[in-house]
Amino acid sequence: MDALSHTHDLFFTKTGLDPSLVQRLAKDHLGHLDDGEVFFEWRAQDTLLLENSEIRSAAYSQDQGFGFRGVLGAQSTYAHAGSLDAGALARAAQTTQALFAGKSGTLDLAPAGTNRTIVRPLDPSDTDLAEKIAALNAIDARARAADPRVVQVTASIVTSFQAVRIERPDAPAVADLRPLCRLSLTLTLEKEGRREMGSHGWGGRLNVSAYLDAQAWTTALDKALSDAATNLEAAPAPSGVLPVVLGAGWPGVMLHEAVGHGLEGDFNRKGSSIYSGKIGQQVAAKGVTVVDDGTLSDRRGSLNIDDEGTPTAENVLIEDGVLVGYMQDRQNARLMGQAPTGNGRRESYAHQPMPRMTNTYMTAGTHTAQEMIASVPDGIYATNFGGGQVDIVSGQFTFQCTQAFRIRNGKIAEPVRGATLIGNGPEAMQQVSMVGNDFALDPGVGTCGKAGQSVPVGIGQPSLKIDSMTIGGTGA
Repeated sequence: MDALSHTHDLFFTKTGLDPSLVQRLAKDHLGHLDDGEVFFEWRAQDTLLLENSEIRSAAYSQDQGFGFRGVLGAQSTYAHAGSLDAGALARAAQTTQALFAGKSGTLDLAPAGTNRTIVRPLDPSDTDLAEKIAALNAIDARARAADPRVVQVTASIVTSFQAVRIERPDAPAVADLRPLCRLSLTLTLEKEGRREMGSHGWGGRLNVSAYLDAQAWTTALDKALSDAATNLEAAPAPSGVLPVVLGAGWPGVMLHEAVGHGLEGDFNRKGSSIYSGKIGQQVAAKGVTVVDDGTLSDRRGSLNIDDEGTPTAENVLIEDGVLVGYMQDRQNARLMGQAPTGNGRRESYAHQPMPRMTNTYMTAGTHTAQEMIASVPDGIYATNFGGGQVDIVSGQFTFQCTQAFRIRNGKIAEPVRGATLIGNGPEAMQQVSMVGNDFALDPGVGTCGKAGQSVPVGIGQPSLKIDSMTIGGTGA
């Protein structure tokens, strides 16, 4: 499936919209500015939800529209509509003209389109509905048969397919086709009146049938059951300042929130990030290398091009503890005298792009998780996280552990519940003393929020030892 021909059919042939009109409006109203584009989007999504052994909801939605953006210096104007017709486009162009009347800049053309297939143009909606329902019912039955303490099973399948096309004045059009799947499972176990949950999800940018394989959901089910059973036996987490060992994979959400957002270009251009003006400085311990890479095959945060038409890339942000770069969209890159990095992302045609993460991770080191645990006389081993909060300006964060264990005398001891990790992103990165050799990416479930927009992302890291961190808990 060729992205350019497919999107030409979607946005022009099927709607009757004249592509030469789009180019003329772009040239007349954007050609004298610093930047701008007409962003077309078509998206279809279907969702199935199982609760209490029944399919509780099934939904399908389809949407299409465009956004018309003009950029001059630090100013931008944006108009969008869910109607693909000449009148709506003309009115959007007039909005740009009204704001920038009599003003001009130096047009910065988009990079040429690519034929990369980092994200393969599959359509997950092709999977038969009956196959999805059968998988959800099989998960429910297997969970209840596996453990008599299971009192509730919630499982869902969300598949979507997005097609985007970006038109600029006097530049070739670029396009992308983006499948996306996410499967989620939450189990509730009850023992002697106490209930605990275990959750797991999996997915990525492949046809949904790849994730409906029995082996895939059995692995997820076993993980959720194990987590819930462990939490049933957990004691209250301690409080105080202790060493912390983080597990590989999904615990990288702390890196994403506490460090990643602070490395986005807009915060640094405005001086509101704790990392502002620190290129070339040591901002983390030696051995810590952080990368944002939108080119990983089939991963949830991967894209062939970003939402401004820039090819995605492997961007090293922190190398051996030294800050070497930021994630940039086109506008902030130009204002900072840097190159765009393929991180201009938007939730939909109704939103302007801004610098966002794709797949953000810390690279592997040389230590084993066993070595880290053995080096801790008393501490916490955190293997799963829920929600968290971070202040970009100060770097302060709090994260709730959904699964953690006490470390006693260099060995994993009892599970603990209610542990909250409290700290400062750069300070925590300076406290990293051991980086594991067990690098892992998350299973494909991350969604990142910023300024009211949500986009799919990937997360990853090896196991880490942080020598000192404040733990919030109610135990001793």
